[in-house]
Amino acid sequence: MQAVDIANILVLEVRPLPIKAAIFDLDGVIVDTAKYHYMAWRRLAEELGFVFTEKDNERLKGVSRMRSLEILLEVGGLSGRFTAEEMAAMAARKNEWYVQYISRMDESEILDGAVECLAGFRDLGVKTVLGSASKNAMLILNNLRLVPYFDVIIDGTRVTKAKPDPEVFLLGAKEAGVKPEESVVFEDAQAGIDAAKSAGMKAVAIGRPDELHGYDMIFRGLYEVKPREILEQD
Repeated sequence: MQAVDIANILVLEVRPLPIKAAIFDLDGVIVDTAKYHYMAWRRLAEELGFVFTEKDNERLKGVSRMRSLEILLEVGGLSGRFTAEEMAAMAARKNEWYVQYISRMDESEILDGAVECLAGFRDLGVKTVLGSASKNAMLILNNLRLVPYFDVIIDGTRVTKAKPDPEVFLLGAKEAGVKPEESVVFEDAQAGIDAAKSAGMKAVAIGRPDELHGYDMIFRGLYEVKPREILEQD
């Protein structure tokens, strides 16, 4: 038997899969619609006879509309007081007010660095995906003329499970034709970061380190993000 020269055996370096898709949440990452959500929820709370503060509103980040209503009713001490039909009507009324507010939005409300970041990833051959729980995402994107910047758009009309369930991100990766582990998610809400990690994706937080955890990287806004450096991260 011929001896094997161990020193000459080729050892292949195992490298992580490259990033092929960048998935973006909408509210708080691309545009700040949180203030309009808050205005509408506060108006509903006033109708119900209690005060809903900005601090209370922080609990609604990245949460579905009906779960947001449940939290609002908890804050007001009104949990369990309404039927499913009454709650659906309240959620619809809140959404009508919200749509009125966002219908007046324009390109001036795109957050700093968002367009440059989206364009930067696309220039590098990376698919750009919207992964938002908002059922009004298309209205916002059309008003801000951002639709052409996305290869795939997944919004609240296409999923049934709210974050931290990873459904919206997994569907986005699937439609972009990439594996979850080839994706990086940009999120400003803890529920979204948890969803990204649950999906097996890298999570880039947009916000403050004292408010978020479990992310791979964190930036104050997309204006700090350099797409090429994101792709070079191990």
